[in-house]
Amino acid sequence: MRDHRRDGIPHGNLPLELDTFVGRGAQLAEVARTLDSARLVTVTGTGGVGKSRLAARAAARRSPRDGVWRVQLAPVRDEEFVDYAVVEALGLTDHTTRLPRETLLAHLAERELLLLLDGVEHLVDACAALVSDLLARAPGLRVLAAGRRPLGVAGERLFPLAPLGTEEAMELLTVRAGQRSITCGYAADPDADQREVRELCRRLDGIPLAIELAAGRLGALSPGQVLRRLDDRFRLLTGGDRTALPRHRTLRTAIGWSHELCTPPERLLWARLSVFAGPFDLEAAEYVCSGDGLPADDVLDVLSALLAQSVLTREESPAGVRYRMLDTVRAYGADWLEATGDAVRLRRRHRDWYVGLATWCELEWFSPRQGEVAARVDAELPNLRGALEHCLDEPDGAHLGQYLAGALWFHWVGCGRLAEGRHWLEQAVRLEAEPTAGEQSRLKALWVLAYVAILQGDTVAALAALQECRQEAERSANPTAVAYAEHRTGCLALVADDMPRAERLLRSALHRYREIGELNSNVLMGQVELAMTRAFQGDLPDAVRLCEDVRQVCEDHGERWARGYALYVLAYAAWSEGEPVRARELLADCLGSAHRFRDQLGSVLAVELLALVTVAEGDAAEAAVLQGAADRMWPSVGLPLFGSAYYNAPHELCEAASRDQLGDERYEECVRHGTRLGRREAVARALRRPGVPVSLPAPRPTAGGRAAAGARTAKPAASPTRKGGETAG
Repeated sequence: MRDHRRDGIPHGNLPLELDTFVGRGAQLAEVARTLDSARLVTVTGTGGVGKSRLAARAAARRSPRDGVWRVQLAPVRDEEFVDYAVVEALGLTDHTTRLPRETLLAHLAERELLLLLDGVEHLVDACAALVSDLLARAPGLRVLAAGRRPLGVAGERLFPLAPLGTEEAMELLTVRAGQRSITCGYAADPDADQREVRELCRRLDGIPLAIELAAGRLGALSPGQVLRRLDDRFRLLTGGDRTALPRHRTLRTAIGWSHELCTPPERLLWARLSVFAGPFDLEAAEYVCSGDGLPADDVLDVLSALLAQSVLTREESPAGVRYRMLDTVRAYGADWLEATGDAVRLRRRHRDWYVGLATWCELEWFSPRQGEVAARVDAELPNLRGALEHCLDEPDGAHLGQYLAGALWFHWVGCGRLAEGRHWLEQAVRLEAEPTAGEQSRLKALWVLAYVAILQGDTVAALAALQECRQEAERSANPTAVAYAEHRTGCLALVADDMPRAERLLRSALHRYREIGELNSNVLMGQVELAMTRAFQGDLPDAVRLCEDVRQVCEDHGERWARGYALYVLAYAAWSEGEPVRARELLADCLGSAHRFRDQLGSVLAVELLALVTVAEGDAAEAAVLQGAADRMWPSVGLPLFGSAYYNAPHELCEAASRDQLGDERYEECVRHGTRLGRREAVARALRRPGVPVSLPAPRPTAGGRAAAGARTAKPAASPTRKGGETAG
């Protein structure tokens, strides 16, 4: 124990740190600033997150005249003994008949000290009453408390402590393993070891207690082996310091400490909330978790109590206020849910809620709330994945899995999730659903799968899905599915450079849509794609007419995603007609919209065309940089420019003009510079105004007599009658 003395008087009782304190520099500084301005600060957080250690470290950095004194309240089970515990920690002796509170007040009245109350969560009422009284009558006193819930005293400042970030968590694991003379992995493959350590820390939620316990296992297991055994994290992560408090000897005990402090309704909600795979909102919790002992009207109050005890955390997101349960805490609740025998019912309610949410989001995608829908689905993705898994694992859930995977088409296609969408759609269409219940859902999943495959450049898979969809749709006389199958077959012809066939199929599909009264973003995209066929065949006025119509419908309905693609075609027409200024304005709007939706296809197409506009404006070096940036973006989308000669022609024109002005070596330097730009940097650079200075690679000195850049012969553009995909990107 620290026993600093001034003039023979004890000056604190903080224990000496027996091991290295890792990370938390920003949090320590923030606690210090908060203590400077507030007399009561409470560090809150979930079990094992490091509240006690952080509070002790922050307290040790202070030097009040009469010292820093820690009161360890975990062993105290009865509220009546809180005052006695503080008296004992301060080393006070009083044999009179005074109450311990009076002894404390007399001792603290004229002193200037910091009192650290560690582990207040199970004694909140008693601690709150004591602290309130002491602060009111001891002006030189400051209190730093640590616990899973706040004290609720006037003037209290809360400091919610989050888990460690990935880098700090990795450092902690490495340091603690090193203290046991253990290395985190083996020298044979240090890169693989580093990846496993990073993943291990992520899976442990960055909780210091869990990481320290895991470090103790690294004497017998590699990080990868620990990872593979984490499914039973509570059994694996046992052991640790024998001198630690009992509740810290196992991860289960650490989390169980919080569980013991909960009321029966709080335990029930904790267990039921474990069905959520990620952040959730209040409405979801009320629907999924209410009933059978927990009325919907009570969920908010019980949820608030769990929030106060740090079982849950609250966070702001673009989708609004949401709540999160760390995986470790959720796993503990899931064990309890299984024990109640209610797990199957809760998982089905969870599935039903998110199927309903996907239905609403698909409808609202074609509305002014499109941006809100994109943010909502992005925030709900972990839970939507959980619902998909449940659907696809249940014997009677195939049609719901097909429905859910198909309903999310706008997210897979419009928000940069092609690969994930393909994964779920392929799983869904492989399942056999009940003929009546699943027919419509399966047909939709098939054409959405084809759509995704087309954008990825996988024409074989797309064609197979479309043929099956069309045949089954015609057999069952399903006009909607026939229209969508024909539409996507037209898209396939478009990227395969068969413009007459693409035009015929797309016109037929649009006619079918009108007959059945279908109007949504898909229908508008069909019109944009038809416009593209007209533009590629040289009829720019018709392409402009079609896209201006789409633009107007989008503005009438508040639709932004399909509108972006219409702007792309309009920009293509503007460039073709020698209007680079207008083309840039349209592409800037298009790119900004695509980037907001994380639509990587729309983004990279816009960047490609902006490169051509840029070289037309006379900045060949910057055009080459943008082409390099597009080269880096394409692999995350699919086959560059779909392998289409028509889509590739602007790329080749830009490359030929840039090489002509720069020379091969300088052009390649600029392209390499562009490939080093991240997506955000690339978009920001593409959206810059002409004439704004940008960083470019310095030209390398050339040997005397080498051909000047302007003396080169331009490379001919790709002919629309041949494939040019092999030279794209």
